[in-house]
Amino acid sequence: MKRTTFALVGIGLVLLGAVLGQWVHDVSLDDSEPTAVRTLENAYDIIRSSYVEPVPPGSLTTASIEAMLKPLDRYSVYISPEQMRRVEETFQGSFEGIGITYELIDGPNGQDTIAVTSVLSGGPSAEAGLRAGDRIVEVNGTSAVGWSHERIRTRLKGPKGSTVSVTLRRPAHPNRIEAQITRDTVPLETVDAAYMVSDRTGYVKLSRFARTTHRELTDALKMLEDNGMDRLVLDLRGNAGGLMSMAEKVADEFLVDGQMIVTARSRHDEFGSVRYATGEGRFEQSPLIVLVDGRSASASEIVAGALQDHDRALLVGERTFGKGLVQRQFPLRGDSGLRLTVARFYTPSGRRVQRSEEDDSLGVTDSVRSLNRSEVPDSLVYHTDAGRAVIGGGGIQPDETVDGTQRNAYRRAVEARGLIRAFARQWGDAHADSLRSRWGGRPEAFATQFQLPTSVYPAFVRHAAEQGAGTMEAQSVPAETHAGDPSGQATRTQMPTRIREAQTGIETMIKSHIGRRLFGLSMFFRVQNTTDPVLEEALRSWPTAERWSDRYPVQ
Repeated sequence: MKRTTFALVGIGLVLLGAVLGQWVHDVSLDDSEPTAVRTLENAYDIIRSSYVEPVPPGSLTTASIEAMLKPLDRYSVYISPEQMRRVEETFQGSFEGIGITYELIDGPNGQDTIAVTSVLSGGPSAEAGLRAGDRIVEVNGTSAVGWSHERIRTRLKGPKGSTVSVTLRRPAHPNRIEAQITRDTVPLETVDAAYMVSDRTGYVKLSRFARTTHRELTDALKMLEDNGMDRLVLDLRGNAGGLMSMAEKVADEFLVDGQMIVTARSRHDEFGSVRYATGEGRFEQSPLIVLVDGRSASASEIVAGALQDHDRALLVGERTFGKGLVQRQFPLRGDSGLRLTVARFYTPSGRRVQRSEEDDSLGVTDSVRSLNRSEVPDSLVYHTDAGRAVIGGGGIQPDETVDGTQRNAYRRAVEARGLIRAFARQWGDAHADSLRSRWGGRPEAFATQFQLPTSVYPAFVRHAAEQGAGTMEAQSVPAETHAGDPSGQATRTQMPTRIREAQTGIETMIKSHIGRRLFGLSMFFRVQNTTDPVLEEALRSWPTAERWSDRYPVQ
């Protein structure tokens, strides 16, 4: 069964690419207003007073607001009080809880069980002795088996200083473990990974834009520079956006003083603006490559578009999502709110980021793999500071297009069903003590030296076959490697071609899940990146990025 991993309780509600800001805006009606509002009030009164059964006023209000928003764009939405709390947590960059991420897995009698996927280092759960791989089976003496995500959040989240008791079942340990956790403030980091790819090359994975993002990024850059970094890969793939102010600060770290970052255009002067870089950036001259894909949206596109238009960075990957709307969050009574589109933003060259069906019909589609000037109308061609042609029409088209979603058919099948993660969890459970004994506290050694035993991949193929993936092909895979063949070469050569060709990628994924269990999310990306075709192409592109860096800024 395919599962979703959650953070307790900080993932929150992030509507794709929301660019949020707090804004209080008083609206008053006068005699010139149409009678529509008064008609709505009249209908409300009639329904409340005359309907055959009592109608909760809150449900009528919510339905009315949602109906008013329906003719607008899909990003203008009503936010309930509970959603408002989650949104605030997400963009604040912290929450009060126990400091774990978890997933729901199939447990006893087919009911969902809480499986801890990672424990925040130094956080409340780590201090209480929880480990990745633990199953939380009781909370405050009540069975937690079969709980929904909402109930888990409600029971495990709480104010700083309060306590919660949990009962754990730890794989390979016969007895249940009791732990009492004192809740505390838990950071929601937006820099998922920061490490040195090589002696010169740093890598930063930025997952979203929250209030802590700029500080996290500058801390990561300083750490990498202290380790010898003189060129950077900034990974914005999968980054759905966040605070526009943080996007501006991130772009400012890489642009010289006075360069335009973004323009917001609106029919209301109060919502329109132009933002420029300052002289405070710490990485304004060194070579820079930015990775993007179809899930890079909104605030990510502000950064990518500005860096591309000023020839500051080489963009590698896939065309971005195309979410170029500036939104304000308006508080309503009862702690709810409206998120409303108030402007659209444009890159420094004038490209509108918001994607539309009309633009796609003009020739900018997901199938575009390179800049083919003859296939794009003049109205969609813009130019960077150096005069390079870049495509408008929604989203940001990278300078070098690489399809990061291409997968061997067998790998696609097992990934879609969550079989790699499930197998990694089972294998990690069975070898938890030996993994911690040998690799605990040694992240560098794990990243560079750990290798799965040769018996693991055949075991995975048989596991997948038992779940109905590649059943016929897997029948030829021996149960064990051949005697006298410790390398497993004989076993691999007997595998069908598409299963054999998927081995490196699947083994890397298994290792990445084990690495996350031992060292956290940063290790997951570090291991996964070793076979990432987009990053591989980026690393081959340094000559171009370095040439651009030498002539930046263009005079």
